[in-house]
Amino acid sequence: MDAANIENQLTKVILTNDELQNRLAQIAAEIDRDYADAEHPLLLVGVLKGAVMVMADLARAISIPVHIDFMAVSSYGSGTKSSGVVRILKDLDIDLKDRDVLIVEDILDSGLTLSWLIRNLKSRGPKSIEVMTMMRKPDAVKVEVPTKYIGFDIPNEFVVGFGLDYAEQYRNLREVAVLSPTVYS
Repeated sequence: MDAANIENQLTKVILTNDELQNRLAQIAAEIDRDYADAEHPLLLVGVLKGAVMVMADLARAISIPVHIDFMAVSSYGSGTKSSGVVRILKDLDIDLKDRDVLIVEDILDSGLTLSWLIRNLKSRGPKSIEVMTMMRKPDAVKVEVPTKYIGFDIPNEFVVGFGLDYAEQYRNLREVAVLSPTVYS
């Protein structure tokens, strides 16, 4: 879906598909360098559902061997703000013991969910855990989360697209755009 097709539901596009893809290619090159000598394939852990688009494009851009798994956690419901209460909806299938793990996120907002997830995964004995997020809202952060790879810092507005949704809609938007308040008011 293109922003031009639903422009009446958006206030502005803040990241184009070209910008997203170019930044993912840069991050993939950094990951290739950082994990070139890893003993085992890097394990990419995508956080469902939002990270699906980021994960797919990032995994294809990485040149080194990777394994992929997904975890679903929820702290949003159908609202526009994080509730801070985290529930595991789908756990990992792969054992993390002695693995290099890269958590792949669509957005780092308050940091509450991601900080909880890092603590949870560290308890499983990985060799290392790092975080890649496509977008970060610096003005919304409540808990500092160590993030090795950041795509873009964006304003503290409600955005959709490239995996980000509002009530399960807009995930397939190729761009990242600010959702018009008239849609969710």
